[in-house]
Amino acid sequence: MNSEQQYIELYEQTRGMIFQHSSEVMNAMRDAAFEQFRSLGFPSRKVERYKYTDMQALFAPDYGLNLNRLEIPVNPYDAFRCDVPNLSTMLYFVVNDAFYSKVLPKGNIPEGVVIGSLKELATSQYYHRLASKDEDAVTSLNTMLAQDGLYVYVPKGVVLDRAIQIINILRSDVDLMVNRRVLIIVEEGAEAKFLFCDHAADDRKFLATQVIEVYVGKNAKLDLYCLEETHAKNVRISNVYIDQQANSRVNHNVITLHNGVTRNKLNLELNGEGAECYCNGCVIADKQQHVDNNTLITHYVPHCTSKELYKYVLNDEAVGSFAGKVYVAKDAQKTSSQMTNQNLCATKQTRMYTQPMLEIYADDVKCAHGSTVGQLNDAAMFYMQQRGISRKEAQLLLQFAFINEVIDQMELEPLRDRLHYLVEKRFRGELSKCEGCKLCK
Repeated sequence: MNSEQQYIELYEQTRGMIFQHSSEVMNAMRDAAFEQFRSLGFPSRKVERYKYTDMQALFAPDYGLNLNRLEIPVNPYDAFRCDVPNLSTMLYFVVNDAFYSKVLPKGNIPEGVVIGSLKELATSQYYHRLASKDEDAVTSLNTMLAQDGLYVYVPKGVVLDRAIQIINILRSDVDLMVNRRVLIIVEEGAEAKFLFCDHAADDRKFLATQVIEVYVGKNAKLDLYCLEETHAKNVRISNVYIDQQANSRVNHNVITLHNGVTRNKLNLELNGEGAECYCNGCVIADKQQHVDNNTLITHYVPHCTSKELYKYVLNDEAVGSFAGKVYVAKDAQKTSSQMTNQNLCATKQTRMYTQPMLEIYADDVKCAHGSTVGQLNDAAMFYMQQRGISRKEAQLLLQFAFINEVIDQMELEPLRDRLHYLVEKRFRGELSKCEGCKLCK
């Protein structure tokens, strides 16, 4: 049996249950997504954007699903107390794939801002509009199975002074698959910061698919930080779709501190002149961990800017991959784009695959890309050891200095300071297992 067959049979057998526990807006997209998934099947490694991750193998195990929406016995507000100095966020929780609404954070949010359950608040004007452009089997699977998630709406001209922090908690007594959906709308002139923190509360095998759709209006600004610190039994597959309008600015940051298998995909479209995006990735992996980042930034109009910086530090037998593509359409003159991928392999057993690409159809652009894969600098190691620094400490300091360039790009200062601390602990092996979200405990 191919991996997709069990999901085809699951949908056919439980379609009524899935519909019953979701909303009309989400249900309206299911059958078409199911037909697309059945037609596509999970991509093989022959598919260009999936050549570094075996999707068939990841979806082959038989995971449980909570399609009947049984209540999960957890109160995340009792379990987690955020005491990160000066971060001062509005804290929300998504338990598996459902927005936790029993207790909401104290404090007022600006008038018109809406944060809540996707199944209760989503509208057909936005839901699945971006994701439907992409013929992707994982997105189709998520669309046909997702029953809830997170909805955020920031109206025109509203500036959120405090960051919105969302803790995604994986909680189960059995091996579990969850399908999480996120829809974020930031209207014209609005500004917002979001921090997503993925955490596994139980020592179970989890398979999490996630689809995030983001609309950023004219002159709007969005900072989106995604931090993963789960455990070695966790499989996370996330597809992010972002639409930017004129003179908007987006900072998208992905940080993988601890995981099992992670596959992040980003499709970002620059659809208005003067739009800017800055995409950064920070990966630390060891043992048999696998991290695959795949990005596509499309410049459709003139006078837009995109910059990417992804850095990996791999140890033991970890596998990393980065495939990034910048597409510049014929009419997108005066485009400025820079893509950089730098990778440090601390052992001979690690594997790093890198594939930066440019596809340019305009003739008046300034675009560059580059990648490097290397090991620790022997001369620097020798220099530090000559001055009494142990080899292990010298190795740690060099790795820390290498990855800090990405962290320093992040504009949320308290998070940046906290990440310096967490990254050092990660290199010292003190985050070798999930002990709770270190941002929030």
